[in-house]
Amino acid sequence: MKTSRRTFLRTAAVSALAVSAPGAWRSHAAAPKSVTKAELDRIVDAPVLETGFLPQPVTVASVELLRAGKNFVIRTRSTDGVEVITVPNPARMAEAFPIFLKNIVPVFVQKDARTLEALIWDAYRHGSNYKLQGIALWAGIAAIEMALLELLGQTARRPVADFFGGAKRRDIAVYYASGNRGNTPEEEIAYLQKLVAGSGVRAVKFRLGGRMSRNADSRPGRTEALIPLVRRTFGDDFTLYADSNSSYDVPNAIRIGRLMEEQRFGFYEEPCPFDWHWETKQVADALTIPVAGGEQEFSMRNWQWMIEQRGVDIVQPDLHYGGGYIRATKVARMAAAAGMTIVPHMSGGGLGYLDVVQFASFTPNIGPFMEFKGSTDLPITCPTSSLKCEQGKVRCPSGPGFGVTVDPAFVKSAKPVTLG
Repeated sequence: MKTSRRTFLRTAAVSALAVSAPGAWRSHAAAPKSVTKAELDRIVDAPVLETGFLPQPVTVASVELLRAGKNFVIRTRSTDGVEVITVPNPARMAEAFPIFLKNIVPVFVQKDARTLEALIWDAYRHGSNYKLQGIALWAGIAAIEMALLELLGQTARRPVADFFGGAKRRDIAVYYASGNRGNTPEEEIAYLQKLVAGSGVRAVKFRLGGRMSRNADSRPGRTEALIPLVRRTFGDDFTLYADSNSSYDVPNAIRIGRLMEEQRFGFYEEPCPFDWHWETKQVADALTIPVAGGEQEFSMRNWQWMIEQRGVDIVQPDLHYGGGYIRATKVARMAAAAGMTIVPHMSGGGLGYLDVVQFASFTPNIGPFMEFKGSTDLPITCPTSSLKCEQGKVRCPSGPGFGVTVDPAFVKSAKPVTLG
């Protein structure tokens, strides 16, 4: 690994954190350091959940999947009569609900929710579920994990953060993310300006390349023109990120990365196809700009390799795609041991943005800004947060469980989803 890259990352981390939240996050800017597989094995094997404030079993009586339009909700009840409503990733549930209902839910019913970590492993093994390894399986496990975390939180009358060591911050700085490709650089600039207008955010992310496109741009010359144009438009004090969504091979990824380095971008997301771990490491080793990745990674072994070998500089597990909060926390703790930060990828739809906010509230080595794609269209209320981006930040709910309530009338209108 090049010494210049290590030095740059250390300096960049301190600068970014100082701009976003002086003092509060400065401790996150630890210098990158080597970590052994044995150390990472110990982190993966160590328990995550703190449940000592629940002395009695919390037995799961039932789990129901309901649908209202494009959205789903999960209604979970305990044998003690506690009932909770949670929101899974809508797109993934629409595609894989049979796996959720047939292969996952039965593992958790009539079990003690306090043993959630062990149950996740049981679900992975159940009926050879491991042969379904991928987002179709892990998004469903994330859905049941979040349902049981809510059940535990409501039973104990404790916020979810308490099960992960307690909240360390409530106001979470966010960056707006554009999903556009194929428009002109000028059109994208106008869109980005509209996106951030009046929000107070100090960071933004946009998309490069053509998405899994084998080096083809979504529009000829768009990427090369857009990178400097965004910097000129937003100025030197704005943090800029860019995501290629697996667009490039190694030479082209490095070429585009050099353009971002010239414009002092904060990170370069997924430069190569997402499962090209060796090639992504080549790109990261060649550049000084931090390389981020991992939104579609669901293998703990792959995460260990990426962190031990420094295949990326910033880890980006998706809380839904990767199997939930517990597994993402293990990734975060491995990253912390290597002096790395975590910036979770945010699944669109449902309450994905609030899931990221909750995770950021209790994770020590969280990055300076979390991804934000706009508030939900679900009818929810929260007494401890507006749930909106205000002055560049979203306040994390602090009530029991995830701290939000889905409108009972909306839940009542939802129809059961069955295998029949």
